[in-house]
Amino acid sequence: MVPREPARGPGSRPRGAPLTTFRITGRDLTIGDVVGVARNGVAIGLERHAEQRVSAAAKLVEEIVKRDAPVYGVNTGFGDLSTVRIPTEDLRTLQRNLVRSHAVGVGDPLPVDAVRATMLLRANTLAAGMSGVRRQTLELLIDMLNRGVVPVVPMHGSVGASGDLAPLAHIALVLIGEGEAFHDGKRKPAADALKHADLRPIELAPKEGLSLINGTQVMTGIGCLALHDAEGLATAADVVAAMSAEALRATDQPWDEAIHEQRRHPGQRIVAANLRGLVAGSPIRESHREHDPRVQDPYSVRCVPQVHGATRDGLAYVRRVLETEVNSVTDNPIVFAETERVLSGGNFHGQPVALALDLATIAVAQLGEIAEARIDRLTNGHTSGLAPFLTPRAGSNSGFMVAQYTAAALVAEDRMRAVPASIQSVPTSAGMEDHVSMGTHAAHKLAAVVRNVRDILAIEALCSAQGLDLLRMRSAEPIEAARAVVREHSAFVDEDRALAGDIAAMADVIHRGVLATAVRQRFEELA
Repeated sequence: MVPREPARGPGSRPRGAPLTTFRITGRDLTIGDVVGVARNGVAIGLERHAEQRVSAAAKLVEEIVKRDAPVYGVNTGFGDLSTVRIPTEDLRTLQRNLVRSHAVGVGDPLPVDAVRATMLLRANTLAAGMSGVRRQTLELLIDMLNRGVVPVVPMHGSVGASGDLAPLAHIALVLIGEGEAFHDGKRKPAADALKHADLRPIELAPKEGLSLINGTQVMTGIGCLALHDAEGLATAADVVAAMSAEALRATDQPWDEAIHEQRRHPGQRIVAANLRGLVAGSPIRESHREHDPRVQDPYSVRCVPQVHGATRDGLAYVRRVLETEVNSVTDNPIVFAETERVLSGGNFHGQPVALALDLATIAVAQLGEIAEARIDRLTNGHTSGLAPFLTPRAGSNSGFMVAQYTAAALVAEDRMRAVPASIQSVPTSAGMEDHVSMGTHAAHKLAAVVRNVRDILAIEALCSAQGLDLLRMRSAEPIEAARAVVREHSAFVDEDRALAGDIAAMADVIHRGVLATAVRQRFEELA
């Protein structure tokens, strides 16, 4: 297999740089690969043994059609109509009508990176050679990815039961030259987008329509990107929390390794080590170690390892689930070419992914909740020991008073989004699909909470840098590196100004990993 290019932040591939191509097999895709293809334009191809498996499964479907034995999805109707036999001469019409009838999504289009992630995951599961699609059908999907033809996929319509039927149908629609797609930055009819990319639509063979729309790739694709971003937030949250602790002149005693060895949750130990390294040798720490009358700090500072660590452990579980799912066959029925069997089951059900993404949403929301508590502590002059609302001219200036309001508003929204989607089953298809996962709802909620928490951490970073400046003292080198990044994008707030642009700039810095990269130059062990 061709070596993979490491995943980078959005838009980070230099203009004119060659695309690294790797071959999909259906079995060894990584979340880093998903990010690389979805956001960085990494190209893909089909591995040789996967080509052989795909062709063998397609040949078996052809033979089944000739035998005329009833096989779900090949020569029967779908869902509650599965008992209806379809004449051989109507099988191609059946697949085309399936795609058309299921393309019923509504709402704004999914982001381009989410659709590209979905296309990659769909191609990878088809590459396992257990869906019965022809090689040319899979290769068209791959070519669309490599040539920048991105279907317009409405955000809403999936209940996560037979997978993501409606949104996947909008992708399949483009393969037959219908629907809409983005190409060269423009939204256009699918036929035009394919033509401009020097591609031709296909006529679907038996089972191909079903194979293109049956699976969990939308919820999983969105989830992979959101998880990647959330893991970056976990590191940024440790850095920003350490900045806040320094601005508040907190003690580092609760981060002592001996304490965390007595509990041994992996994430907790990682976060405690991060915090110790971030503030090691801080002059601020030493200046009040013997004279500060406070015995303990509030939980939002003292319990950072326990709270941030639990989030990391939750995200580690979610990563295991998603890495399993991206290399799973979620079609129905599944074609076993070697034993010449076609078995109908329920691998399309999104419950494993839905539960994991619900957990991730709760875990990430907690990063925002504890960060907002630290923001409140920083801006409250009665408890911080700093100027009220972090402004040297309180009264005529409000400083960061209302920035804390924004953080509080985002926390409230995240609490609503943290209600699990996976408990919201609503039966569909005349009761045939009487339990559904709502996994794509879980994915949308996670992505939204990740964005909100990024903004909350941006506000905290601005507040903690302001607090450190008001102290007029230097901190440890890693904290000073973080403060320098903040000041590159947001000047000290001496007089009130609109801070919306500062918050947006800081959120972008966190999203692109600039903050963590700068700190690692002073503290290589930052995890």
